[in-house]
Amino acid sequence: MTLAADGLPPLREVVARCGLEARKALGQNFLFDLNLTAKIARAAGPLEGVTVVEVGPGPGGLTRALLAAGAKTVIAIERDARALPALAEIGDRWPGRLEVIAADALAVTPGALIAKAGGSPIRICANLPYNIGTRLLTGWLESEPWPPFFDRLTLMFQREVALRIVATPAERADYGRLAVLAGWRAQTRILFDVPPAAFTPAPKVVSSVVELVPRAAPDPCDARVLTALTQAAFGQRRKMLRQSLKAFAAPRGLDPGEWLGAAGLAPTLRAEEVDIDGFVRLARAAGPRQLGAEAEGAA
Repeated sequence: MTLAADGLPPLREVVARCGLEARKALGQNFLFDLNLTAKIARAAGPLEGVTVVEVGPGPGGLTRALLAAGAKTVIAIERDARALPALAEIGDRWPGRLEVIAADALAVTPGALIAKAGGSPIRICANLPYNIGTRLLTGWLESEPWPPFFDRLTLMFQREVALRIVATPAERADYGRLAVLAGWRAQTRILFDVPPAAFTPAPKVVSSVVELVPRAAPDPCDARVLTALTQAAFGQRRKMLRQSLKAFAAPRGLDPGEWLGAAGLAPTLRAEEVDIDGFVRLARAAGPRQLGAEAEGAA
């Protein structure tokens, strides 16, 4: 059997042996180029002493790169049972350094990851399944308390999603709720692009690796309020804020004009014209009534 540089079989052989053809329903697109997976692992920064959480490892190309780069432990979250034998083989190659959680990543709590990390720093690095990538990112950015349980996110998304994560009002077509949430709580940047031909099967779009480094002390506001009001504002992005936020404000006893004025925003602005600081002020200006309403809704 031909072996790769890390002493394990080439990924194509692993996929064939394990019957691991990528499934669209699971959002799977595998990377077989170990030079590329090594580049992604390097982008996650120095890994010595770090516990790395990887979502959707599949046959384990990035898993192998993270371990080879010196990660103390890799916690691989994989819901596809077909991938477990391939991951077990990687675990045998690096004894005691790979832990596999056979579960849906959306159901894995920060507390579970903190417990498994045993006090070491946690970093998340993953080629996220396309169908749940945005939901996972939103959940991590809404984590409480803040600073969060991770010290960095190095994640691959479709290029169009990556642009929405790093956008500002200057990029109106891409600027939206995700950009506000990400930019409020993290410093974001696109590191590099990955062409469709790098994947099997090849997607129809370019992908991008994005870095998000948590801000130690973002301007204070309630994350739930910020999420809810930006969802309302950008849900009707062509309307002025005095109109788009009516449905959000009315049940909470807020007068849109007064509320916007208290945040220093003109009611004639549209969502795409308001920067992150403006939305944070708007969330704070909602006041105790708003925070109470959100708490009741979450209960």
